[in-house]
Order: sequence, then C-alpha cells, then structure tokens
Amino acid sequence: MLSTILTKSFSKDTALLILRVITGTVLIHHGYEKLANIENFADAFVRPLHLPFPIFLSYIAAFSEIGGSWLLIIGLATRFGALAIVGTISVAIYHALVTSGFNIFLLELLLLYFASATSIALTGPGNFSLDEVIIRILKSEEVDEIISPKKSKTSKEVEIKEEVNKGGLFQFLQANILSDTSS
Repeated sequence: MLSTILTKSFSKDTALLILRVITGTVLIHHGYEKLANIENFADAFVRPLHLPFPIFLSYIAAFSEIGGSWLLIIGLATRFGALAIVGTISVAIYHALVTSGFNIFLLELLLLYFASATSIALTGPGNFSLDEVIIRILKSEEVDEIISPKKSKTSKEVEIKEEVNKGGLFQFLQANILSDTSS
C-alpha cells in the first residue's frame, strides 16, 4: 500500500486533483459575484478597458469562471475549462496593470489563478478525473472492436463479456484506475 502511495504517477495525479479542486472551488465565487450585479461589474472592470459590448463580455467572464471552475472540479473537459479561466484571468491581469500599474497586491491572486489554470491546461487533469474515465472507456471499446473481427467468439466468451459489461462504472474504475497505481 505504501509503495502505491509513493509512486510518482499516484503523487502527480493526486497533486493535479488537489490543484483542480481547490482552484475551481476558490475561483467559482468570483463568477457568482459578477452575476449578482452584472452592471456594476461592467462599469468597474469592462468599460474602463474600452471594450465593446461590456454587459455581454461581463456575462462571458462570469460564465467562463463558473463553468470553467465546475469543469475543473469534476474533471470533465478539464483543459477547456482551464483555458476559459486563463482567458478571463488574462483580461483581469491586463485590467489590473492598466488601472493600477504593477501593484503586486492586486496581481498576486490573479497570477496564482493564472498559474494554476495554465498548469492544468498544459498537463491535463490527471488520472483522477472524468476525462480519464471517458478516455479509458473509449480505448477499451476501441480495443474490443479491433479484437472482435480477428476471432469469432464462442457463446461462452459472449456470456463472460456481458457479465463484465454489467459490472458497472465502479468495477471499471476499480479494475482500471486502481490497478494502474499498484504497478
């Protein structure tokens, strides 16, 4: 058990899970705050940048933070969610630089969000994510399609295959994800 925990893959995947969940959890409230008073946000942050359609862009910013955060938390379309956050935070960094110059007190939290989301976008979600489960299911179906034309299945093999398919998601996760950590 200890060797499983100390493996590089397990540690990396656990670190990515922690980074995804914490980044998404602490960032999500910013999107909800924007939605609570969208006009105020547009006046304070979008209009000073002289961007067109400030209300529309304010909604885009709010929904990219909310949606991107949820995608990070659950690990579904993780890179897409991280890129949505990177885009929104990039504009926030630009706003901070234009309005206040290089003020580290304004920039530090934005830069941490930017670094976290960029790291997730570049490395991916790790094995502890729905993205990885979907990829493994698709790969196993792909392998089954390649193997099945090569040999004809007896009725006994078909019955075994059906029993395995009835096992469900939990057994799939246990057989595939947990087996990878023990090697």
